Amino acid sequence: MAESISPIAKKISQLKIQGARNVAIAAIEALVELSKVTKVKNKQEFLNELSAGQRLLVNSRETEPLMRNALRWLISQVEKSNKKEALALSKIVETSASEFLKNLQESKEQIAKIGKKRIRNNSVILTHCHSSTVTKLLIDANREGKKFEVFCTETRPVFQGRITSQELIKNDIKTTLIVDSAARSIMKEIDIVVVGADAITSEGNVINKIGTSTIALIAREARKPFYVVSELLKFDPATVCGDFEKIEKRDPSEIWKDAPKNLIIRNPAFDVTRRDFIHGIICEQGIIPPHSIFEVVQRKYKWIFQ
Repeated sequence: MAESISPIAKKISQLKIQGARNVAIAAIEALVELSKVTKVKNKQEFLNELSAGQRLLVNSRETEPLMRNALRWLISQVEKSNKKEALALSKIVETSASEFLKNLQESKEQIAKIGKKRIRNNSVILTHCHSSTVTKLLIDANREGKKFEVFCTETRPVFQGRITSQELIKNDIKTTLIVDSAARSIMKEIDIVVVGADAITSEGNVINKIGTSTIALIAREARKPFYVVSELLKFDPATVCGDFEKIEKRDPSEIWKDAPKNLIIRNPAFDVTRRDFIHGIICEQGIIPPHSIFEVVQRKYKWIFQ
């Protein structure tokens, strides 16, 4: 098991695979591969292997409910099956994975279709970190003929904003890169803020890359609309029962590789943006108020709560 799962888990942990969607896709593919190479014979042993792989992948990144929901759904399809042999069960994992990935791609297309309507001609947009769904939304709006400008934060300490800026300029979108601390000084030039999400809680709060909540505060001060772009499957059902979404603490060397001895460095990867600061969550079901997230997810993905 470890031979097929460990390399992917390590890449996720080391940020060689970035973005909630990319992490979930990599984890799904890893579980499919495990189901193909496993040597076990019966259903219970097969499920034990999948569960062990699931734990290894989940532990590689704490703040990834999309990955957790995806893996849980795959395993649930095996549990519900009346098949008993590992080969037949492996086919179920493979088929279920294809179905899940197809639905994930369709949700991305739908979110971009809905979200690009919020982009107006000659507008100036601010985004933070890197979200493949946000960049698709902006690229689709540009291909539709809308002319606009985007400001990207560097997103320290790992500089994911550089990925966003590179993708945008490749698509002929006027793009400006700024340091994170410049967000307040340029907010007066911004018309709309659009960011992604790594997790959404039952209260409608959003967990995203560190610095997101600061930008939300600045946007509110400047009376600029702040939108979150996210699949509903980033909803964390554990928060319904009172659990808090875990905030991953990253290696201090990401901030200062050769830091002085005895210097304390804290490197939280994410922060929480309260729903009060969010104008709307742009998801596959439309643009919804954050406080409605529980009801919308329950209608669309009832299995999440099982």
